[in-house]
Amino acid sequence: MAVMTKRRTFTGLSDHTASVGWNPLTLAVLAGVWIAALPNWPLWRALLALPETASARGALFVAGFGLMVAALTALLLALLAWRVTIKPAIAVLLLAAAFGAHFMGSYGVVIDTTMMTNVVQTDPREVRDLLSLRLLGSLLLLAGAPLLLLWRVPVRGIGWWRQAGRNALGVVALVLLLAALLFALFADLSATMRNHSTVRYLINPVNSLYALVDLAAQSQVRPSGPPLAIGADAHILPRAAGAKPPLLVLVIGETARADHFALNGYARPTTPELAALNVVSFRNVMSCGTNTAASLPCMFSSLGKTAFESRDRDRENLLDLVQRAGMAVLWIDNQAGCKGLCERVPHAYARDPVAGVAALPVSLCDGDECLDDALLHGIDARLAALPAAARARGVLLVLHPMGSHGPAYYKRSPPQRKPFRPECTTNVLQQCDHQALINAYDNSIAYTDHVLAKTVDWLALQQPRFDPGMLYVSDHGESLGENNLYLHGLPYALAPVEQKHVPMLLWLGSQAPADARLPPACLNAQRDAALSHDNLFHTTLGLLGIRAAEYKQNLDAFAACRAP
Repeated sequence: MAVMTKRRTFTGLSDHTASVGWNPLTLAVLAGVWIAALPNWPLWRALLALPETASARGALFVAGFGLMVAALTALLLALLAWRVTIKPAIAVLLLAAAFGAHFMGSYGVVIDTTMMTNVVQTDPREVRDLLSLRLLGSLLLLAGAPLLLLWRVPVRGIGWWRQAGRNALGVVALVLLLAALLFALFADLSATMRNHSTVRYLINPVNSLYALVDLAAQSQVRPSGPPLAIGADAHILPRAAGAKPPLLVLVIGETARADHFALNGYARPTTPELAALNVVSFRNVMSCGTNTAASLPCMFSSLGKTAFESRDRDRENLLDLVQRAGMAVLWIDNQAGCKGLCERVPHAYARDPVAGVAALPVSLCDGDECLDDALLHGIDARLAALPAAARARGVLLVLHPMGSHGPAYYKRSPPQRKPFRPECTTNVLQQCDHQALINAYDNSIAYTDHVLAKTVDWLALQQPRFDPGMLYVSDHGESLGENNLYLHGLPYALAPVEQKHVPMLLWLGSQAPADARLPPACLNAQRDAALSHDNLFHTTLGLLGIRAAEYKQNLDAFAACRAP
């Protein structure tokens, strides 16, 4: 009786394995069609809402554009269409597309380089706030079903050279198809991309891949190593005899919109405690970016938005210069960190234990997430721990609160400080009653009002030793359903004003610094002056009485009110 054996090819595959299953290139094309059709639903929703697509010609353009997206996705996968690599490659694109579809479709955000920067820098607490059953449903529908099918489908191996030849033919065919479609649709495509720029950021998951590549490329453009030093000549201006050193608390707000502050004319009483204090609110301030990763480094830079975004290397920031001038600096954080700004100065998280101070109460901290009142816990001990000689010259204390960080706005205020009800208590914002969503957001602003007022109260107690002051400015704003947009992070040129118009508040003690007296009447007269994050670096130096070559008086927001 003859013994039957399976003849093996030079690739190591048996004839049986090589003759059954799907070719990797076929799977690449099918995956491209699936991804173009379903996970790109936010793209098709946006295109079909345009008046240009209401005609028969518009419908043909949308169909042709869909074929382009499918061909482009299949082309990317065709480069990895090998028996071992095709399933992992498809899985990665499916998951990326499913995640992208959920966040673009649910919140109206787009995926670009700055948004990808936020993704890379997101910490576990922020991730938890984004989890929902809707996200799970999107993943199961858009990625889970095809992944299950993909796992069950065998992949046919035909030998390395034959597969390489087939892949090459597939790549050429897809490139030719893309070229033909581009030629046929060029007029409509160019007009759509020019008139509706956000569309290009909705091509999923090509947008995410491009953003990752661009982010990696940007990281290689600037030379590695320590940042370029600034403030080599930084010095403290002479003070009058008996003048106290400044103590400036710089509060970097999170996701606060200027138009939801009652101090700026908002109809609801969101800032009652600050209204009872001698606080000046500046109503016409624009941010440097539409997300924390973009705004925070920019607003602490001496360069200003335009020069910062085109810089050829990294530079030190405001904190470095103040410390180099001889003052004490401390950064206290209650969210995802300082984005590298505080690496060279003393810094701590609000939840970190303070020597000699009782632990934070459970009412303030639940695990690793704390309410913003925690920023002031043990603050006297933190201040006393700074070098005495530097403290005697002045102190810059930076507080970085959670503020109004979304989408879980309801988590940003404690139960006893929710004046506006009913409140949206989910992170699936589009499912909330709109007024309940506004209530949750406004409660976070009202709690910010309380925390800032407590900060002023603490500063008032420091007047025997310091000339105290507080400057508050938010990093960016927020969309709350206007034009079906939620959260923030749209490219700056495309972002609505709600994501860029930010509050800025100033409180000064009864004894302003002797070298920088700022008459309240003059400050109030400047409330509607056009300001931006470009002013923060220079205004802070002005308040502290520090000068350096980087200081520009014309960008010091309060220079016009400062006595010679």
